[in-house]
Formats: sequence, structure tokens, C-alpha cells
Amino acid sequence: MSRKDIEVILMRQLSSYLAMPIIVIASDGALVYYNEPAEALVGRRFDEAGELSFEEWTAIFEPRDDHGVPLPMDSRPLAVALYEHRPSHHTFWITGMDGIPRRIEATAFPLEGLNGRHLGAVAILWASSHP
Repeated sequence: MSRKDIEVILMRQLSSYLAMPIIVIASDGALVYYNEPAEALVGRRFDEAGELSFEEWTAIFEPRDDHGVPLPMDSRPLAVALYEHRPSHHTFWITGMDGIPRRIEATAFPLEGLNGRHLGAVAILWASSHP
């Protein structure tokens, strides 16, 4: 694992103990961790996928609306939390690394440290069954 802020390491550790699907993004946009419950939505075990750059994971999952239109970056919860430093929620479709399309809800929030240090973002995911 590359060098990370201690808060990101602790968020990763906390996420590993929770039953809700969680994704952790570092301040450079790299996907640094998703927990076991998120593996079912992502379509691959984190141990197999490993860390992904912002460009890699946004291209793989390419969030789309209910009509198949790619979501603009300012509608993607993790991008909003990461770049605008504010929480965001949205329901959208992704295609997992296993090729299966899934409708999910994501709530993302910025990960902030002491003295205003921006450390990244965290998303909590849910499989969405309602339109």
C-alpha cells in the first residue's frame, strides 16, 4: 500500500468492520479501499482489484442515469465530495467489474482532517430496487 494519511488508514480499518458497503477515496482521487459488503456491488473482491486511479475507477463504473446517459461529474456523489468538499447523494446505474449492471444509491461525504486538510471522500452504497 502506498503512503496514506492516518485518517484514511483509520477509515479503511473502520470500514472493514461495518456491514454496509463502503468505498474510500484518497485526496488524489484514487480508490484506496472498498469493504467486503461493497464487493457484491463492485463485482470483484478488493484483494483482486486493488487500488485504482480516479481515471480507472470512473471509467470502469461510469455511472449512468435511468436512461443510460452517463452522469456528469457534478452529479457523481464521490466526485462532488472529493472536489467540491460537500456531501452528495444520487441514485444511478453502474456496471460492476463482473459485467452486471446494478442500480445503486450512493451517499458520499468529504473526509476532512484537522486544520482543514482534505483527505479524500467516503461513499456508503445501497442496492436500489425502486425506480
